[in-house]
Amino acid sequence: EHTLIEEGYYAIFGTSGARTEIPGCSLCMGNQAQVGQGAYVFSTSTRNFDNRLGKDSQVYLGSAELAAVVALQGKLPTAEEYMELVTKKIKPEMTDDVYRYLNFNKVSKEDLEAMVE
Repeated sequence: EHTLIEEGYYAIFGTSGARTEIPGCSLCMGNQAQVGQGAYVFSTSTRNFDNRLGKDSQVYLGSAELAAVVALQGKLPTAEEYMELVTKKIKPEMTDDVYRYLNFNKVSKEDLEAMVE
């Protein structure tokens, strides 16, 4: 979270109207809030079942990378749209930096601790 704020990514999502939640239970089963009845939702959660995020909600699960594409387009992309956008937005020489936190064995102890503070 600290890195996302520091690098300005939270501001991008905030100004686009996206709602971001701290990793954890958050909206699951309406613990903090629920989406509007019948809302369509894209979530990076690991769980999905009827009415989990709100009554009659239609929830689609996917990766953080796909979430960024959905936020940019305002809809679920086709495979072609996804590949076109990702290849435009992520320069090949930047992929190691973009995906650095997916290699937890390569992240320093201090950085890992900062991620879960």
